[in-house]
Parts: sequence; C-alpha cells; structure tokens
Amino acid sequence: MPTPSLAALPVRRLTLRDLRACADLSEDRGWSREEHKWGLLLTAGRGYGIDDPEGGLVSACTVTEYGPPERPALAAVGMVLVAARHARRGVGRRLMRHVISALGPTPLTLHATPNGRPLYEELGFKVVGRAEMVRGRFSPGGPAPRTATRAATAEDLAAVLRLDAEVFGTDRTHIIARLPAFADRFHVAEEEGRLIGYAASWPHTHDDVVGPLVARDTETAKALVSSLAAHTRRPLRTDIDVRHEELLAWVTARGLERVADNAVMTCGTAELPGDWTRRFAPLTVAAG
Repeated sequence: MPTPSLAALPVRRLTLRDLRACADLSEDRGWSREEHKWGLLLTAGRGYGIDDPEGGLVSACTVTEYGPPERPALAAVGMVLVAARHARRGVGRRLMRHVISALGPTPLTLHATPNGRPLYEELGFKVVGRAEMVRGRFSPGGPAPRTATRAATAEDLAAVLRLDAEVFGTDRTHIIARLPAFADRFHVAEEEGRLIGYAASWPHTHDDVVGPLVARDTETAKALVSSLAAHTRRPLRTDIDVRHEELLAWVTARGLERVADNAVMTCGTAELPGDWTRRFAPLTVAAG
C-alpha cells in the first residue's frame, strides 16, 4: 500500500498511552527523553500529535490551559517537535494551525527558540519578553539569606494557590496541586507567618530544574534557590525572566552559566497576565 502523504495524516489527541512515543520523539530530536515532564504535561493538559504510518509520531505538542475550564484565560503551548526525518516539510506549521484553531479565542503563550521563532511569527505570535536558561553547579557564598524558608507541607497548599493565582494572573490549581508529587523538593518562604514565595525543583536527566519560582522580591527568590540547592548534589537549571537582572547576575556569580535565550511570545493578547515582578521562573517553559 502507498504511504499516505504527510498532509493527509490526521492530528489526534495524545494520552498517557503515548508517553513512550513522545519520549522517543524527544530523543529523535536530540533532547533528553523527559518522560517525567511529558507525563505531567499529558495529565495536567492536552497533547496533540500526528501518527507515523511506519510507527511512532511524526509530530507532537502539548497545551496547558489556565483559568475557568469553560473559558480558559490562557493556554501555554510547548514541546512542539517534528521527527527529524519529516523536518522542514510543513508538519509543525500544520500541527500549530490545528492547535490554534482548536483553542479558538483563548490567548496563547509559548517560549520559542531562535529556530522556531520565525514559524510562530508567521502564525501571528508576537515577542513580549525573553527568558535566559542558566545551568551549573550552585556554589553557596556571600551573606546568608535573611528570608526564612522551609519545606512545604500539605497545610501550605491553599496559601500557595492564592499567591500563585495573584502572581500568575489566573488559576492554575490543576498543575500547582501536582507539584508535591512531581517535584523532589517544594519549599516556601515566610515572613511573620505569611507566605511570600514558593519554589520547587524537579528531576531532569542530568540536573534539577528549579521551577516555578515565585517570590515577593529578589532577596526572597535568592533564599528559595539557596534552600533548594542545599538539598541536592546535582547541577541546577532554570529559566529566568531577563528583566530580573539582579537574580541573573547572582546565579551566574554562584556558578550557573547562561546556556540559551528563548523568546516569550503571545498570540491573542498583548501581554501576559499577572505580576511579572514576582514571577521569576516558570515551572517549565512548556507550561508557562
């Protein structure tokens, strides 16, 4: 039988049954398999993909919606991948157009690499910011943080959700409530019994990813990063909003190196909701 053309292959919803195929696709493009992250994104959000008649996936991506289920306020698009053997044949463009159509009037956001940015601009996305990926072994030094931090407990979840909704600009309970199971470490910062920040770190292939990182100010963010770093021997990695220049300078002074620069883009909204001054790093760039 003749092999169907790529344009004739349907886009379908992905489920956890597709976890291995998604991880294979990541590996095919030179990424880590990232099964842990794929699992979170496929359960807290939606996956879209195109099956390869010869097995596996031609392409895949994830969408994580925030706000009321009946009318989401924002959707983050991530993990947009096309198998190497099908690259530069319009597959990614067709998948993205399907996603944009499926989400209708919901505003969209994503983090774009320099290679991906032209496609997203063609589809109507605009650059609204930048995030700097930093990675390395954290070396403590300088004055000890004055902000009190500790491991989060179940009793902290309600306060964390209130702070997160205020800072992020919409409700994302369905993903933040999964942090205790997803992350290796989940810490909060307090002042006089009031929660003023929180952060988590979760396992990647060769490092621990710090995210999300939400804090009242830079000193609180430093205290949370220091607290998480004190509990691991692995390198740290995170994606920091470049407007937080002081935090970027501090983490590089502590041993992390700048390794990538991604554009933060939106479609259907001129800017991201919430308070960027307290939003230092996303849970993952795939989920915003």
